[in-house]
Amino acid sequence: MANRRELTGIGRRPIVMLALCWTLGYAVALVYPMAWMNLFLAFGAGIFCCLVLMLKPRGSAWFAGMLIALAAAGWYGEYDAGNRSLIRLEAEETNGAGFRGRIMTPVEVDGDRVSFQAKADRVSLAEGFPPENGGRGELVQFSIRLVKQEEQEMAKHWQRGDKIELEGTLLRPGEARNFGGFDYRDYLRFQHIHWQMTAKGLDGISVTPPAFGEWGGWLVLRANDRFREQLAAKVEQLFPEEQSGFMKGMLIGLEDDIDPELFDQFSRLGLTHIIAISGLNVAIFLACLIWLMRRCGFTRETYLLTAIALMPVYIAVTGAAPSIVRAGIMAMIGLYAAYQHRLKDGLHIALIAGVGMLIWEPYYLVNVSFQLSFLVTLGIILGVPAMNKLLPLKRPRLRDAVSITVVAQFVSFPLTIYYFSQFSLLSFAANFLLVPVFSMIVMPAGTAAMLLSFLSQYIAKPFAWFVGQVNTLLFWIVDGSSRSEWLQTIWPSPEPVWILMYYGLLALLVVLMLGERDSQEAGEKTEPMLYTMAEHRGRERARRWIRYVLLPAVIVSFAAVLWTGYDPRREKAEGRVHFIDVGQGDSILIQPPGNGGSLLIDGGGTLSFRKPGEEWKQRRDPYEVGRKLLVPLLKKRGVQTIDELILTHQDVDHFGGLQAVIEQIPVKRLIFNGTLKPAAGVEKLFQTALDRGIQLVDARAGDRLEKGQDTVLHFLYPFREADGSGLRLEQDQNPSSIVFLMEMSGTRWLFAGDIGEGAERKLLERWSALEPGTSKLLESPVDVLKVAHHGSKSSTSELWLRVWRPRHAVISAGVKNVYGHPHPSVLERLAAHRVSVHRTDRHGEVQMTVREGKIYMRTKMKE
Repeated sequence: MANRRELTGIGRRPIVMLALCWTLGYAVALVYPMAWMNLFLAFGAGIFCCLVLMLKPRGSAWFAGMLIALAAAGWYGEYDAGNRSLIRLEAEETNGAGFRGRIMTPVEVDGDRVSFQAKADRVSLAEGFPPENGGRGELVQFSIRLVKQEEQEMAKHWQRGDKIELEGTLLRPGEARNFGGFDYRDYLRFQHIHWQMTAKGLDGISVTPPAFGEWGGWLVLRANDRFREQLAAKVEQLFPEEQSGFMKGMLIGLEDDIDPELFDQFSRLGLTHIIAISGLNVAIFLACLIWLMRRCGFTRETYLLTAIALMPVYIAVTGAAPSIVRAGIMAMIGLYAAYQHRLKDGLHIALIAGVGMLIWEPYYLVNVSFQLSFLVTLGIILGVPAMNKLLPLKRPRLRDAVSITVVAQFVSFPLTIYYFSQFSLLSFAANFLLVPVFSMIVMPAGTAAMLLSFLSQYIAKPFAWFVGQVNTLLFWIVDGSSRSEWLQTIWPSPEPVWILMYYGLLALLVVLMLGERDSQEAGEKTEPMLYTMAEHRGRERARRWIRYVLLPAVIVSFAAVLWTGYDPRREKAEGRVHFIDVGQGDSILIQPPGNGGSLLIDGGGTLSFRKPGEEWKQRRDPYEVGRKLLVPLLKKRGVQTIDELILTHQDVDHFGGLQAVIEQIPVKRLIFNGTLKPAAGVEKLFQTALDRGIQLVDARAGDRLEKGQDTVLHFLYPFREADGSGLRLEQDQNPSSIVFLMEMSGTRWLFAGDIGEGAERKLLERWSALEPGTSKLLESPVDVLKVAHHGSKSSTSELWLRVWRPRHAVISAGVKNVYGHPHPSVLERLAAHRVSVHRTDRHGEVQMTVREGKIYMRTKMKE
């Protein structure tokens, strides 16, 4: 049982205990922040921990671990409490704020936007209290919108370290407006940024290079930025445009120019770690460097010290992301230990690097790159030796390659689905087959081409050509593999308890399999005469119990955990309606109780007011509400298939986001209003639907759709034409919006699209004129009304409210939208009818849950 003793013995290692308890303390302080978590707690717990270790009372290891966790919680609490703004402003934003300071990051010019971070020497406010210490030291995120094309070239000359002075709008970063959505405010806070500043045009903005003799940490980084720009320029010269962005990301960590579609393809296959600079790059860099120096005759001590000295340079040149910092620190510790002939195991090296990084920057704990990098590294260190013993492969290199791939896949799986909500069944094969090609051919040859280009383009070109040919083949394979929808699985974001159960059962499964294997080997080698018959029978019973009872039970439990994680809503007795905040537009997700599937009504859309001749304003990866907001949210909520996609009408703020939806999530039926708007985006949407085999359904008044046992949709509008004509062109889509009434578990919901007062009157007159009993849908009040046309004054008339008598209303509108939605007259009419109103512009997402005929509501934001 030596293998099990090795695994359980890890907990007795002091560095392992320190790392686990320190991380646990940080996690507790992050989830349950308390004012008393500060340096006093940290120092006090640290002193008591030293006393415990010196006196060694009974249970000292557990007591010391608890004290280490308390010390870590105090350290994190004090650090987090110190992360506060010097600007004391009650309002969310203020105009006329003055800023004078220094640019602290590379300046990114993307279309008509310039973004960077700057540290203030002085901040002046037109209103409110003056900043503490004049705002000196405040780090601010800048976003400047260009108004003239020539301003692009001016901004491209700005660099880290330049002094900047301007006047603009100071505002707090936006919070997450949907449950589970991206929180930009938290994202910036973990970078010690509490305010954004915006300005329009470069007039009135003064940017000057640093004066001669000025110095600071930014000076070294400024030189590093220039060197990275030179490397990027060489890559652009060597490789074709469709590959240069990818190669810049792989070789020097510049990911801004990677084609978004190519990045999505790599992401679907779980191959983004190839593009992101990580431990793999460090290993290849060191292997090539040491091989070259050994070929040149350098001594062992010389090449080890040289590698240690060059490691910080490599980290800086490649962008110093947490994953590369972790790998670099581990490499330097390992190289120094090898130099001293005291090389220890990789586990201790990894944990020392991790704890050191967390002490230096506690916010690394919430960094996705840090989490994945360390988790996979620790998993490989601990799991590969065990997996090698379990795999029936003879060749060591093949066995190691398979073991590393399997362990990395299983260890990273929970975090992968937590952050990205998808997992490809081809991920194992893609990593096993493609990663060696990228790491052993593309990266070394690409690096050689980039460096040789400083000597001669003629020498570098053959290397670049060869890499280009390999990339072309690999990109073709990645493109074809990522299009296999039936191999792409969508997972809802798991709960922390599920993640703990996954890792616990996985570890138990490995331990039992190792024990079973060791028992078999011991049974084959042991002579029966060494044991009595009673002892032999006892060992056999234990072995059979593990093999036929415990091991199958763990396997079944592990499979059950995976199944519940994949489909946690199966047979749920509650229904859900999510009014998603997509800005100025509509998008509503309906999940009926039981196995009613999922319905999506509209998908929002990004409005563009760009004029001809303003192509220079186009950004490399422009914000698109479907790809950036809606699809990630749907995946996080476990929407693996959309049974019915209802497009109420074909205005861009309703259909725009659906292109990304049907490209990334399987859709069975697309229900639309029977018209076609002559617009390129609409034609592309319908063509994509046809190409993917999505059934197109023309909905008309009188149609009925049943979803499970407790949910029915009654379509009320538009009416069928008298001549029964088919698809017709229609530019003005609002009057033809689909309107339907949904009955769910005894509740009634009315969804009105963007119809106006005229269509409302037409609908009511036509349905009221039907035979008695047919118009019963109008007889009872509705519980929830989705207000038409975002609360426009041309909709939601007095008659409409008098007939439907809604109890609650939801208005979907963008914050500070240019249309003035919702109109005050609509709000007054709703108030007169005593309707409680929820608005996405004020409340963010509105979620409603139906349980036993009652509706329970919650909103993402307080008004």
